[in-house]
Amino acid sequence: MSEPSPDTEVASIIESAKRLGVELNEAETVQWLTAIAAETEGDLQIDEASGTFGHRVAMLDFTPRDLARFRAVGKVVELTGDPAITEGALALSGSAAQSKIQSFPGDADFFQRFNIKAATREEACDILARSLKAKVLAFTRGPTYQFLEAKLGSTKSGAPISWTLADIEAGVIQTPDGEVRWEDAARDPGWVKADWVVTDPARRRLSNASNVIDVTWEAPDGAIVPLDGYLDTYFQEVYLDAESVPTFAKVVQHVSDDALDEYVEQLEGEVRKYLTKHLNYGKAAKRMYNVFRLSGRHLDAAFVRELFDEPTTILYQVWSLIVTLDNATQPGSGIPIADVRAQADALVLEVVKALEGTEETEIVEALQQLSRTLESQPTGEQRNAEVDGAQARVVNLVNTFFRDKLTAMPTIKEYIDSMQAESSH
Repeated sequence: MSEPSPDTEVASIIESAKRLGVELNEAETVQWLTAIAAETEGDLQIDEASGTFGHRVAMLDFTPRDLARFRAVGKVVELTGDPAITEGALALSGSAAQSKIQSFPGDADFFQRFNIKAATREEACDILARSLKAKVLAFTRGPTYQFLEAKLGSTKSGAPISWTLADIEAGVIQTPDGEVRWEDAARDPGWVKADWVVTDPARRRLSNASNVIDVTWEAPDGAIVPLDGYLDTYFQEVYLDAESVPTFAKVVQHVSDDALDEYVEQLEGEVRKYLTKHLNYGKAAKRMYNVFRLSGRHLDAAFVRELFDEPTTILYQVWSLIVTLDNATQPGSGIPIADVRAQADALVLEVVKALEGTEETEIVEALQQLSRTLESQPTGEQRNAEVDGAQARVVNLVNTFFRDKLTAMPTIKEYIDSMQAESSH
């Protein structure tokens, strides 16, 4: 029995998409499948026009449409230090790096390689502690941003330690293991991350902005060592400044030869989690897309790719922005309440466009109630209940949409069934 031709396979997936009510452009799909399957010399691709670069597969899904905004946010979240002994390469990650296909991204996720040149590892950790504290204190709050928390160090159970502004200013925090000093946490930094709420003044659009920082120590002999024991891969990042190519290249040459396989395995672990223990088909779909495109399941990837552009997927952004609105109205926030109100109104309009009937009514009512609650600045149980209630309504619709579309594709349903069967044993 002969294998089906590529044209036949593409026609089949387009027909399936049409049956499921998903608009899939044949010419664009063929163009994307051809590009992703192409053999090229080297994985790094530089876009000279925009000054961005990244793995060629990641660059296929990126458009510089909002690049100016992301670079402005990057100035808030980017970790900097003494240029004589530190160097960095800042990138977009997550849905922000897939702006060509994700019309309704959630948060503004950044990833940064931060390389520290020092005589000893201990000295490198001290430099990290000073640099991160200086960053937070310099960008605590302003008319376009509000610091939320940083993660530095780990508890004995392996959980990351979350530091509020007050904790960082005090230089000490109480954990289940006892009192931990900021400098001591940096000695075994673990997962380093910093979070802000940011607003786009022109559009009054709010988003959570996070920067996951992969910190490395460059020893005097040139050896490069990740301070958390693991050097992150680079398959889903789009770097914002071509001038940082030398730093990027110097660091990633030490990435494991098995990095791609390890990355896919890690993603599949997250897919399994969101299909079983923490049910969220939207988050599972985003990770499935990356698994499929990096493991050769290009037709499945092409189908999932189109789901992100469907009107209902605005709800994924709504789900994320509910938390953003809550963060932006916490006591002491520098974000103007007018921007919060404008964002809440915009969410209602988007929901009205995307939904109809009972679903629309439920979500709009929940968002309007949440908006009133946030504007009155209450704290405690009432506020938490409103946020949780609005999110629950939205996430239920997101789950239903992605579950119905994904499981209607036989090859993807088989993948989901196998994941869920593994976890039930």
